[in-house]
Amino acid sequence: MSYRVAVMVSGEGTNLQALLDTVHRREGVEVVAVASNRPDAPALDRARAARVQTGVFLPTGKKRSERDETIGDWFESKGVDLVVLAGFMEILSAEFVRRFRGRIINVHPSLLPAFPGIAAVEQALDYGVRVMGVTVHFVDEDVDSGPIILQEAFPLEGAYSRDIAAVEERIHEVEHRLLPDTVRLLARGRVKLDPAGGRRVLFEEASDGDN
Repeated sequence: MSYRVAVMVSGEGTNLQALLDTVHRREGVEVVAVASNRPDAPALDRARAARVQTGVFLPTGKKRSERDETIGDWFESKGVDLVVLAGFMEILSAEFVRRFRGRIINVHPSLLPAFPGIAAVEQALDYGVRVMGVTVHFVDEDVDSGPIILQEAFPLEGAYSRDIAAVEERIHEVEHRLLPDTVRLLARGRVKLDPAGGRRVLFEEASDGDN
């Protein structure tokens, strides 16, 4: 059986493309659904080019929880094992998050818990940080506060530390590697939330033949 992944997007979809290029239909992983809150999101074209089914779910005329329930039902109908937020620019309802607890992850352009929410790169540069990075974490009911799975940092040096375009380019390079790595770990059953609760994420050693 394949490990079935759904991706939620709002914009360009470069992180979606990274997943399509590196893990889709490899090692038993398959992206089976891409959902967006924007019908004009370029990410949808990336999904269609890869022959992945897409769905657009607009909040207009429905409560957020009702719209999110519809998305969740669609994912469940496809047997989704993991939901990936890859630039989905809305806060999901608590009911949706609870429905997929331990099976929903997000990639964020900062070293959480520093600089959660929108404009994280700008926040960090305005603060004058000397180190930036990327976090992939499980999603909980609060904003960018779920248990951390993987992080990668890089230093800011010289004029580079004030060049937001250069920093964002470096962020994207890390995201496009770290997010697929996380999906692989989850697909292999090597990452899970601590059943005892709290914020711990448990990692299992690779078995023979696993990379």
